[in-house]
Amino acid sequence: MRFLYLLAVYLAAPLVSVLFLWRGLRDRSYWQHFSERFGYGPRTTPEGVWLHAVSVGEVQACAPLVTALAQRHPTLPVTVTTFTPTGAARARALFGHVAQVRYVPYDLPGAVRRFFRRVQPRLAVIFETELWPNLYRECGRRRIPLVLASARVTPRSVGRYRRLGTLFRDTLAQAHVVAAQGAGDAERFQALGADPAATHVTGNLKFDFELPEGTAGRGAALRAQFAPGRPLWVAGSTHGGGEEQTVIEAQRRVRAAQPGTLLVLAPRHPPRFEEVAQLLKGSGMSFARRSQTGAAALDPQCEILLLDSLGELLDFYAAADVAFVGGSLVPVGGHNLLEPAALGVPVLTGPNTFNGADIARLLIARGAAEVVRDAAGLRARVSELLADPAARATMGAHGRECVESNRGALAKLLELIEPLLEAQ
Repeated sequence: MRFLYLLAVYLAAPLVSVLFLWRGLRDRSYWQHFSERFGYGPRTTPEGVWLHAVSVGEVQACAPLVTALAQRHPTLPVTVTTFTPTGAARARALFGHVAQVRYVPYDLPGAVRRFFRRVQPRLAVIFETELWPNLYRECGRRRIPLVLASARVTPRSVGRYRRLGTLFRDTLAQAHVVAAQGAGDAERFQALGADPAATHVTGNLKFDFELPEGTAGRGAALRAQFAPGRPLWVAGSTHGGGEEQTVIEAQRRVRAAQPGTLLVLAPRHPPRFEEVAQLLKGSGMSFARRSQTGAAALDPQCEILLLDSLGELLDFYAAADVAFVGGSLVPVGGHNLLEPAALGVPVLTGPNTFNGADIARLLIARGAAEVVRDAAGLRARVSELLADPAARATMGAHGRECVESNRGALAKLLELIEPLLEAQ
């Protein structure tokens, strides 16, 4: 089975590289630091901690741990890897002053060895569901303790991994600690081969995030600039495949019920900004692009603000009356519901939330989030919430309470990590 896996990654690496190079024609960030994907790049200070977070959501999740390590071990070198350009950009914005940020290599034996020669970590921490046999194998070969943090595996993934025989059983055997998000995740990791003695339920580290200082103030300033005296809702991290069309159609109907309402539409992936702009042009609705507004106010007749800039979604959530979190009306699996909830903003999501099913169920059960299934449902709930400040306040309060009451995963994770650092 290992031979078949190696064959697959050797065949896939050139295809993925061509895809990234092609995407680089529209987004040059795909070309930057490209050699790091093959294990090249600058050498880092050895004997540090390597943390891997595949994309933006995982980068946000690892922020509390990076901050805690910097406070507890100020001289400890930290390297954060990610796979996507948006993840790398977010990591540099969050950790550029305390960590080196680079791309994780493809899971090719040669690329992995080059990566480890350049980084030379004393501890590896990998977030959520990144199972890469060659990376894990090299950790074992070099006797680098490996921690799976805020680890999760979906029921549908278990069958897929099991079909690969002993490959992933051997992979998980390399982990010194599996810090699972929930009891179900812990059971599934053990079923795949994780050592029961090394498997712990620590909770979801995403609850331990801290809102950046000044978020509420920046949100208030954005509200004053773009929607003074009128309702504002945000559709964040949206995708194609019909989701953005659904959101646009919902906004058309919301405006009929709540005249003057502004929608802030934030596509998940920057390479799609132009595509969504063209979609908006074809919709016949008036819109503006955030990248072109600067500090200017919007025309009061503007119906949609396209958020085609990076790093502002959280601030716009803080400015909003209602937040819809995308990737959930299409089978992507949803995105981070906790950010608007922590800000006290009522949260709407589609039914596809399998990327964070436990969080979605919890927020829904606590009355902090609701599920909508189509444009009619989205329009109805946005309109009803915009017309009912008391209902918004109640949902928002439930969201804040839910986030606060579920903190604590960071402390449990640090209890497992600190002995590994001290043993080195």
